[in-house]
Amino acid sequence: MTFPDVTQPIREVSVSGIRLRFAAAHMATLGSVLEPLHGHNYVISVELEGELTEDSWVWDFGDLKQLTKEIADTLDHKFILQRESRILKIKESTTSWEISYVDKQYVFPKSDVVALPIDNSTAERIAEWFAEKLAESLSLREGKFTKLTVGIEEMPGQAGWYTLDMPASLTA
Repeated sequence: MTFPDVTQPIREVSVSGIRLRFAAAHMATLGSVLEPLHGHNYVISVELEGELTEDSWVWDFGDLKQLTKEIADTLDHKFILQRESRILKIKESTTSWEISYVDKQYVFPKSDVVALPIDNSTAERIAEWFAEKLAESLSLREGKFTKLTVGIEEMPGQAGWYTLDMPASLTA
């Protein structure tokens, strides 16, 4: 007995590369240990899955790159602060962020910090935040997107990924 194929084909576009990057500093926590302050030249990869438009594409590469770059630019040359850290003591003033951990204290000018609502500044959490921001931007478009995956590469061969299902209510 044979069964009819009821699966829909998966269509996907992806963008990544030299123009989709940002340089930023961070200090992730590993258990109860704080990494030293350091930075990366992060590279972003985006995969967008969905139905074909009337013009037979999932979405325009140029538009997807532009939306991705706009988000990346908010992180470029900043310190990424894990605002929801479980082990860092964080104090915000009108002009600065004060961060303390055991015997270490850091004070950063507000203009040099992007405070993300994440518990750790790992590539995985940055990818999750990035995917959610990108999904917000895509929800304003008229495509029929079903899944979004964002990869944040800290260095070649070392990346964190996050995949977000995009409910039909978020897309047209």
